[in-house]
Amino acid sequence: MPRGQKQDLNPSVNSSHRREVPEAWDALTLESARSSMASTTFNLILRISEMTARESGCADVRPARLQGDGLMINPRAVQRQQGTRGARSFATPKGREENRPVKPDMRVSFAGLELTNPVIAASGTFGYGIEFEEIVSLEKLGAIVTKGISLEPMAGHAPPRIVQTAAGMLNAIGLQNVGVEDFLERKLPPMSRHPSCKVIVNIFGHTVNEYVGVIDRLNDAEGISAYELNASCPNVQAGGMAFGTDPYSLEELVERTKRVAIHPLIVKLSPNVTSIGTMARVAAEAGADAVSLVNTFLAMSIDAETRRPRLSNVSGGLSGPAIKPIALRMVYGVARAVNIPILGMGGIITAEDAVEFMLAGATAVEVGTASYADPRAAERLATGLESWCKSHDVEKVASLTRGLKSRE
Repeated sequence: MPRGQKQDLNPSVNSSHRREVPEAWDALTLESARSSMASTTFNLILRISEMTARESGCADVRPARLQGDGLMINPRAVQRQQGTRGARSFATPKGREENRPVKPDMRVSFAGLELTNPVIAASGTFGYGIEFEEIVSLEKLGAIVTKGISLEPMAGHAPPRIVQTAAGMLNAIGLQNVGVEDFLERKLPPMSRHPSCKVIVNIFGHTVNEYVGVIDRLNDAEGISAYELNASCPNVQAGGMAFGTDPYSLEELVERTKRVAIHPLIVKLSPNVTSIGTMARVAAEAGADAVSLVNTFLAMSIDAETRRPRLSNVSGGLSGPAIKPIALRMVYGVARAVNIPILGMGGIITAEDAVEFMLAGATAVEVGTASYADPRAAERLATGLESWCKSHDVEKVASLTRGLKSRE
């Protein structure tokens, strides 16, 4: 495509309903061939950010200047297929033996859903799912979780809103989304082309009534398998304290939404609490069918040269490999606190990462930040997890859940 010529990534959207991303920063006009891992990561983050920004009219979505040697993910984890003989996907374990007799059963039952495998694309990193159908074989995923959906469209925070950190990423997107009506009209229907990939809708609001209103509207739609409550939003009726950090607010939120929900209710827990096990028990006792954890950790980044925060919102959510050990410990703790299913996430890149989360107590796992470095990360992980089970003689992947052995 000639430089300067723009391709509409969302041809179904009338251009009058959005402001265009500036010509110089159109994702498709950036040079696609960058030799370093840092440049590759930069391009992918920018492309996904701009694709979603067009939905709400955000004029500039450039992330703050990326620092260091890239996203600090092990280069093998984002190895790209460039014709190199013997190149191996990041999710394929070493020593894999071909044609092993055991073909593992990758199906898992999660909160009443029968998933073809336990790998799910995480909310906020995979658009509304359908945007990836030409890049990812959606049928190879157990499910996708949509971007957070609110009653009305939201433009999100001003840029810069993505910043790279050592072994991870900070984001302060600000819950940008198209709103429930546009989601039902344009985003959800095309997912019917991929019936084996379940659709879980992430929802949020700033009052309990807003959460209830979104669920009430979604209940009428076909093609939705479950709801994921983003409990990290500030409760404006409780002084701005996040629902997920106050047990009383969380209890009311779960009870009220459970009353109206016709699909399984998954509560996404905030890690920014003293005891995430306590919050999991509150959610379970209030009626949650499952919990997902962890959401991002509050963090910030400062530019020493300018002496200013790198994010326009000052602070943001930290994700990526840096948080994996903490997330793993939290999943393990929650598994000992509640008996409902757990959806684990936090820095998952390789098949071994997924196995660790399942051993700690997760029934299924979400892949998030890795999709920024490699849009096919979730698909590769699903394939790699099956290979891992095959090479380790695991007949049923579900048998890994809560399978951690003691040190004795």
